[in-house]
Amino acid sequence: FFKHLSRQLQHPAKVAACHGCRLNGLRGKMDDIQAIAQQHLESHILNVAQAVEDQLDLQNKKLDEMDDDELDRIREKRIAHMKKMNEQKAEWRRKGHGQYQELTNEKEFFEAAKASEHMVCHFYRSSTARCAIVDKHLALIAQQHLEARFVRLDAEKCPFLVERLRIVVLPTIALVNKGTTQDYIVGFDDLGGQDDFETPVLEWRIACQGIIKVEYDVHEGPPGGRELNPRAGSKMVKARAGVWQKHDDSSDDELSD
Repeated sequence: FFKHLSRQLQHPAKVAACHGCRLNGLRGKMDDIQAIAQQHLESHILNVAQAVEDQLDLQNKKLDEMDDDELDRIREKRIAHMKKMNEQKAEWRRKGHGQYQELTNEKEFFEAAKASEHMVCHFYRSSTARCAIVDKHLALIAQQHLEARFVRLDAEKCPFLVERLRIVVLPTIALVNKGTTQDYIVGFDDLGGQDDFETPVLEWRIACQGIIKVEYDVHEGPPGGRELNPRAGSKMVKARAGVWQKHDDSSDDELSD
């Protein structure tokens, strides 16, 4: 070994040339790997594009094969669906959906919970700064989601309800589904633990319980790749396919006066 090393040291140029050959060989292999990966990627993209094109061709073929009566039935079904949706939206607006409204007492809370299938209620206190942050975000979300009613209620004006729902931290947001409190968002832990969370994060957290509908998959977390502070996962455990369990200190409470 020492003799071999001695010979290498006596001919440094040969040693350098040898190392150069090895480096060139490695670079050549890397280039080959990258070329193969690029070919696979291009092939996959072409296959996906072809599948989409085939699906569109199939749909166009079905439309071409339909007679006028079938097309009329499809058109009538779509018109009926749109009419039903418009009527539903008008009914929601009559019940106060699309706005972020103030409730003045416990009676109004029970009435609102009975009138709307889905309701989001913020229990607040005017002297708590974080409650104002919640107000700002819920006012924006309420305008975008007619399917749920968004309200706020001064916790100091409804001691019976606060005790019944075991609300001890403000702000607390109650998520109500068909007259039953399904979940609570307590403080900001579920939202990243910071005051500067974005509106879509709170929207996502509400959507996790199906109270509002969103166009993205809630299982994958907040939209746009937003990441939550590690504290956010401390009380949220996956229950089923990405729907979050209720906090340990909460339970389903049927709301009736």
